[in-house]
Amino acid sequence: MHNSLFIDSLGKLVLRIAVGVMILMHGIYKIQHPESLDFISNMLADIDLPPAVAYGVYVGEVVGPLMMILGIFSRMGGLIVVVNMIFAIVLAHQPQLYDLTSNGGWAIELQGLFLLGSLAVALLGSGRFAAKPD
Repeated sequence: MHNSLFIDSLGKLVLRIAVGVMILMHGIYKIQHPESLDFISNMLADIDLPPAVAYGVYVGEVVGPLMMILGIFSRMGGLIVVVNMIFAIVLAHQPQLYDLTSNGGWAIELQGLFLLGSLAVALLGSGRFAAKPD
């Protein structure tokens, strides 16, 4: 029984780190290239949302992933990333929602992985290998 709890927590750690680091890389890019927020602001304006909402990308791609990676309120971090990914899919990837690549993969499989992986973290929690286990 003890071994299965260890393996369960280890699996949660791997999930948190893998999904969190991959999304964090997108956030770091946006920090290094703040002009990328102009693109996001324009898409938000198209659906009548204020351009300032674009700064939420830093919460969704930096703060949320760090919460997941470190295991500090990781469920909340997962939910933050879920909301971020819903915005990303609706704003930037909606035309690709039903498309396949030339290799037969889903055109937005990376975004789907981020969305569903973050949802899994939100549902599973941090496990015991976390700064603040939940």
